[in-house]
Amino acid sequence: MSNRDLKEVPVYLFCGFLDGGKTKFIQETLEDRRFNAGERTLLLVCEEGEEEYEPSRFARKNVFKTIIDDPDELTPQNLEQLRIKCDAERVVIEYNGMWMVQDLFMALPDHWLVYQTLLIADATTFLVYNANMRNLTYDKLACADFVVFNRYNDSIDKMELHKLARAASRGVDIAYEYPGGNTVYDDIEDPLPFDIDAPIVKIDDKDYAYFYQDIAEDASKYSGKTLEFTGVVDRDDEMRKDAFAIGRHVMTCCVEDIRYMALAAKWENAFQLKPNDWVHIVGTIEMRFSRLYGRKGPVLNIEKLERAEEPADPVATFY
Repeated sequence: MSNRDLKEVPVYLFCGFLDGGKTKFIQETLEDRRFNAGERTLLLVCEEGEEEYEPSRFARKNVFKTIIDDPDELTPQNLEQLRIKCDAERVVIEYNGMWMVQDLFMALPDHWLVYQTLLIADATTFLVYNANMRNLTYDKLACADFVVFNRYNDSIDKMELHKLARAASRGVDIAYEYPGGNTVYDDIEDPLPFDIDAPIVKIDDKDYAYFYQDIAEDASKYSGKTLEFTGVVDRDDEMRKDAFAIGRHVMTCCVEDIRYMALAAKWENAFQLKPNDWVHIVGTIEMRFSRLYGRKGPVLNIEKLERAEEPADPVATFY
């Protein structure tokens, strides 16, 4: 029997750094009868801090804890054997903050499906972690459905935490938990840094990363909009004479993840353009098929194009 024929196994993933509150949060979750109604649960612990689990307080005697000390133990075969050993119906993972989440996703058996990813973060130290290990904090934020900033107090800049989380994922839910247990849910609005309802939507160099993230998440709202921005060209001889790509290189967390993020464009003189040409364009978005995407997507019909100088900072960022 292949993995595809096996019954789906829900996975609940808890991320965060050492002593950031993951264990306490998971302990309370497994004590909650609304979450733990008796399902046989494999608890994979990939990082042990000062806090320890108290199985006697779980709602049911149905949780089977296993320690994972080495990331090399994270293979589909080993994980499935651990699940079968305790006949678990679902899996809860306390993940090591120093391991990349993508490595875990690659290691999960095909029939293990991540239902929810939570990031449990110490509000008093998370900005420091971000300043020193941006690739690790972004890795956790980018995959999270829900972020809990615990140990929060009013001396901490809530907006900085909010911006950090939303730069990685605009759809993530955020909560701030005070030491006494009171929890406040984030209600800060995220207005775009440009006016999407203007006759011409002008996107400054510093705002390109936010623009691309937004159009990638909901391209339809840009249909019929006229955009103006400066970008770098990419095209090759296999493209039609009137086709090219225009965008910017975007760094989401660190130098290693810089990627060219571009839109398909149509201009009658596109054959005159060369890769790495900087241009300033005005064009209107039309939703239609493009070979650049391999599907229907936003295509810029260029109305005006001028050569431009490379900006002082050619790489766009979220910060």
